[in-house]
Amino acid sequence: MTLKAQKLAFESAKKIYESATLVFHGVDGFDVYNVSIPFIRDGKRYMFGRIERREEWARSWVRLFEETGQDEWAVVKDSMIYTLEDPYVTEIGEELVMGGTHVQYERGKYSTFFGYFFRGTDLNNLYYFTTGPNKMKDIRLVPLQDGKIGVFSRPRRADMSVKYGSESMIGFTVIDSLEELTAEVIDNAPYIYGIFGKGEWGGVNQAYLLDSGKIGVIGHICYTDKDENGGEVKVYLNMALVFDPTTRESYNLHLIGSRSCYPPGPAKTPQLVDCVFASGIAMRPDGKADLYSGIGDCHTGRITIDYPFEGYGRIV
Repeated sequence: MTLKAQKLAFESAKKIYESATLVFHGVDGFDVYNVSIPFIRDGKRYMFGRIERREEWARSWVRLFEETGQDEWAVVKDSMIYTLEDPYVTEIGEELVMGGTHVQYERGKYSTFFGYFFRGTDLNNLYYFTTGPNKMKDIRLVPLQDGKIGVFSRPRRADMSVKYGSESMIGFTVIDSLEELTAEVIDNAPYIYGIFGKGEWGGVNQAYLLDSGKIGVIGHICYTDKDENGGEVKVYLNMALVFDPTTRESYNLHLIGSRSCYPPGPAKTPQLVDCVFASGIAMRPDGKADLYSGIGDCHTGRITIDYPFEGYGRIV
């Protein structure tokens, strides 16, 4: 079944229990999207968010937001400002690791991009400590059962379609500590085969250690379509899968969200009218999960879904 057919089947049978657009205070004139998952520090609930003016591209900053109400967040005054896109967080021991994409310019024009990583125990004083490979996004970390750290990579190059059939791959490797996280280690992560089909691409957005020892992955899976006028549309979907770090097998890849699951709203460009870029999930007291996602590269949504890793373990 093609990914487009899978999308249609999912949308006809989907179970969405709540659907909301997040409101962000203190950043008037800016959109907030492609946020991190919510996390708790010192008894308060936070998330990092990408802020950018609607008419601009690749001129983003990452700010820290504190939850102030149901689906309402306010920028934390005087918090650090990062020249990054698409933040994500992982807790490794007592430390918080925050990563994002840093776009480089040369003579005022876009040049390339890298993943930057920050770490620390003080949310107001995170230290930049390493850089990912040139032109690689969607690098994600996950603590493992044995105390080591899993690293997911996401190479995407023109030659991959010819070699593998898909426009990107996902790699996975293991390091003993954050001190071992280098561009070379990430770039050499062995690939996980069979995740994406012909013409598809995607990556890991958030990874969770399950009590079974497996890893629950929330990610994006994408393909190109056409609108009614023949214009190109980049279709981004929320997906989940389970990965076994011992056997290197992936299981149960399935869709968990599409643009129609979230409230109506604008898109940054016509190409992105069918785009949702997952942040990850936060578990609820009722056993369901809140899935957070960027929408159309200009706002952020939340939907409530069934636990996506059912039968493979609970999140540690």
